[in-house]
Amino acid sequence: MARLGIAMDLGTSGIRAQAIDLSTGEVLSTAITLCHPLPGLNVMDQIRIVLARGLDFVNEIMIRAINRVIGELGIPVDQVSCFGVCGNPVQLSLFQGIDVWDLAYSGYRKLKSMGVTPAKREAVRIAASEIRGLTLPGACEVVIPPAVRHEVGADALALIIQTGMLEKNETAIAIDFGSNAEMAIFHEGVVVSGSAAAGPALEEREISCGMAAASGAICDLNVEGLYHRLILLDENLFPTQGPLIDFRVKGIVGGTDVPRPTGITGTGTIAIIQQAMAAGLINLPHIETMDRLLHLGDDVYMTQEDVSEAGKAIGAIRAGYMSLCQHGGILPEEIHTAYLSGASGTYIDAVKAQKVGLIPPCVGEVFHVGNTSLAMARELVIDPDKLDEMIELGDKIKDHHCMFASSATFKKIFLLELSYWTEGMPMPEYRRFLKRYGFVDLIPAKSTPEVFRTVTRDIDDPGRHGLRIISDVHRERQEKSERAESEQKCLESVSSEDGSE
Repeated sequence: MARLGIAMDLGTSGIRAQAIDLSTGEVLSTAITLCHPLPGLNVMDQIRIVLARGLDFVNEIMIRAINRVIGELGIPVDQVSCFGVCGNPVQLSLFQGIDVWDLAYSGYRKLKSMGVTPAKREAVRIAASEIRGLTLPGACEVVIPPAVRHEVGADALALIIQTGMLEKNETAIAIDFGSNAEMAIFHEGVVVSGSAAAGPALEEREISCGMAAASGAICDLNVEGLYHRLILLDENLFPTQGPLIDFRVKGIVGGTDVPRPTGITGTGTIAIIQQAMAAGLINLPHIETMDRLLHLGDDVYMTQEDVSEAGKAIGAIRAGYMSLCQHGGILPEEIHTAYLSGASGTYIDAVKAQKVGLIPPCVGEVFHVGNTSLAMARELVIDPDKLDEMIELGDKIKDHHCMFASSATFKKIFLLELSYWTEGMPMPEYRRFLKRYGFVDLIPAKSTPEVFRTVTRDIDDPGRHGLRIISDVHRERQEKSERAESEQKCLESVSSEDGSE
């Protein structure tokens, strides 16, 4: 009989899971959702639902969604012996049924005044039977990693471990781009960590023509002569050349024989802003076209409000790493290497990202490393003793964690970012304020970084049975016959290779 495991990344914007053959470590299949089972754009929206409707209500929704994803993997669940999960403290709490009142507010005094005792979010290895409603064998081991602090959890530990940044003698930063942007700087043997509430713009939401990664979505663009060449995703989600556009004119100006754009991804948003700024068509906070729009096709465009919204997300991340530098006594120009994770971190053009401020200005090397949270969950399934490594790292970085929600440094720098992106504060004035506050300086970029793509997709290996996308996680499972057929095919393929009957 085949020995199977399931690795799962519980993210703020969705769930990603993989089925694994434990005898070989091979990935068999992958299933992902395009949204979180709870409505909202960030963890605070999700916490508000818990406070309004109750933990049991939300936990039931989470477990139902997780079961749906497990079902889509197409494996016989009665043969699953290990289930490893990874994610931020909110997601893992909702999965375990742990109260999140302490995550709704920051500050010890505030929690004490409300009579709230912070929950323990320690690493555990428990039986699936202890997770109410989970459709896995009761004896299946569930491996759950620890949280670090209030808003930094197992996904931040995964980011640090999976990049391998601790194994190199250099000053490096790792950033997991998303609505919750976890980040860590490694400098002279010390890890300084934080998590910035960047909002949903980097994940294509809150943008007028924003859309998830799908065929026809704009993921990048480049200068070509007098115009810009759009880069679109094809049906396999690989970048392909699209038509030529002129930001100032509705429609396309060249390339009628290629697909038309249907929307804009988060990485496309960053690329469009950077290219329009370089072309002199964005003079913050205004778009300098006749109709105040950046045109990207017949009915695809960006507005001034979109630019400001994306600017807030960029500003939160830049304020985050500047605050970590200040907190750790690190100059931004000392950061030599950047590791970018998550979907946006995998697909974004690193050079354009650096030019708008998402990456420290003097970084010389950038590595795209994929979904580190899912990769960590996969390691926990194959070798549950990896949990000890996460526990040890969590203990080490607790004393050097910076909570941005209560950081006066972050608040001041983020106000400068808001002034820059939404009020048009010139960068020299921005830097003067940094000096006035006694903060580290943000010097201009000196060169273009060298970029290394260690993965081609955020989930680089979807498995021999491929990827299943769940567009509406709220819907019930499709016909049972489909699942039975898929399970049988997967089981037969595993059995034929390991010799089981």
